[in-house]
Amino acid sequence: MQDYQLLLEQSKAVIDKTLPLYSVLSNLSAVLNQLENINWAGFYLVEGDTLYLGPFQGEVACTIIKKGKGVCGTSFEKGETIIVPDVNKFPGHIACSSKSRSEIVTPIFKNNKVVGVIDIDAPIYDRFHEEEKKLLENIAKELEVLDF
Repeated sequence: MQDYQLLLEQSKAVIDKTLPLYSVLSNLSAVLNQLENINWAGFYLVEGDTLYLGPFQGEVACTIIKKGKGVCGTSFEKGETIIVPDVNKFPGHIACSSKSRSEIVTPIFKNNKVVGVIDIDAPIYDRFHEEEKKLLENIAKELEVLDF
């Protein structure tokens, strides 16, 4: 069984507001990549009405996602965590990897505005639940100290 408290503590340990954003997010993507049964963990960062690929662990990914498009763009637009048990059933899903079967995306806020999202994909269906949602929302809250 995954130790979510340990992952949260490891995440907090790499969130250092004295370091450049990309350095922190790079290490944080490595921490998130320790989650069991996943095939992609990383970040998309907001510029205008678009998400641009940030630091990640995994296969090649989509580099640009418009607000409201796919799971990431929908999380960006709604400002809420989205758990998708079967990506094939999500309207407008953007298939960056044919290996992904389920996904979770959590928005990152700064001054009550979405500045990025945490995105994690899994090669199995129904991988993400309340435990992962709570973990990612706690990590997103910790990230508010950074300059986005």
